Amino acid sequence: MGVNLSKGQRVSLDKGMKLALVGLGWDPNRYDGGFDFDLDASAFLLGANGKVSCDEDFVFYGNQEHRSGSVKSMGDDRTGGNSEDGDDEQIVIDFAKVPANVQKIAITVTIYDAVPRKQNFGQVSNSYVRVMKIRNEGDSDGEEVLRFDLGEEFSIETAIVVCEIYRNGNDWKFNAVGAGYQGGLEALCHQFGVNV
Repeated sequence: MGVNLSKGQRVSLDKGMKLALVGLGWDPNRYDGGFDFDLDASAFLLGANGKVSCDEDFVFYGNQEHRSGSVKSMGDDRTGGNSEDGDDEQIVIDFAKVPANVQKIAITVTIYDAVPRKQNFGQVSNSYVRVMKIRNEGDSDGEEVLRFDLGEEFSIETAIVVCEIYRNGNDWKFNAVGAGYQGGLEALCHQFGVNV
């Protein structure tokens, strides 16, 4: 079991970690809304200015692998589920392949079609992110090195910046952000400089 973090905590990642699996999980609350919750994990590869250098630095269900091979989405779970069953979505990071101009990788979760479905993160519980040290891309038995449980503090938000993995000299650090936004994925794209 890894280190449990609180919002705002920062921790250095293991210097020997070459590959990381970032797993995200959540449970939709029971309510009669008529729609499944489709939450989407995304990664924004950011420069020193906090923006992407091009739209391809945004990894999501429509662009599942960064051109460098450094960040890869492992697929889109369209219904969410029971977080006791494991991660709902996963992103793999190969630190050796991260381009030199990328200073930070922001990991986010958004609700697909949140406005027409009248959904928000107040209707989601047991949300977490965890980082596992893995040997290869198909390794599902890696070592969990840290976990951040988001708690139940969101009410009207439709997007969350869950965490940031950022360079600190030659090392990588993890920042438990947990910041909510209205406006869904589009709002995050605007914030990080992706053209939508």
